[in-house]
Amino acid sequence: MFDMLFTRRFSMGHRLIHGASESCALPHGHNEFVTVRLQPTNDGPLDGKGNMPVSFQRAKGAWHKFIDERLDHALQLAEDDPLLEWFRAHEPARAARIVVTPGDPTTELMACLMMAKLNAMLVADGGVLRCTAITLQETPTNTVEFSGDPLAMLPASRPAGQCWWRRADMSISDIATAV
Repeated sequence: MFDMLFTRRFSMGHRLIHGASESCALPHGHNEFVTVRLQPTNDGPLDGKGNMPVSFQRAKGAWHKFIDERLDHALQLAEDDPLLEWFRAHEPARAARIVVTPGDPTTELMACLMMAKLNAMLVADGGVLRCTAITLQETPTNTVEFSGDPLAMLPASRPAGQCWWRRADMSISDIATAV
């Protein structure tokens, strides 16, 4: 079985308000690396012509666009963070660039949200590939790797239809419905 691995770097800001260290409660940022491991859903031999389950461009195109255009330089906040309400009231255009998460946007939670989002994108692209693992490096010394079903690990904060991470689009929040 072939595995395809793709790594992308992005910069982000976040804050953790539910019990993390005091320094994490202040908005701060990281330069992160996300690596995804993709596997073909069909375990067949190469075809003797193109000799790949799917081109690299197809496999990573939408995902890299999502990272570059939506996650890079975005702010990650919990859906109950008071800063989110401030942005909604005072800077609604910038509020659209906030990744809204169910609880603190920890590296563990973001790995699950990102994997769920990627899997939704892969299904929408015909289901030729699936993400089997994701690695999110927050700092050179702090990395989270997740494999398994990300939806089983996520908090049940809203109905599935209102979760941006279940949609194969470029959304990073459900700002109209997030409270």
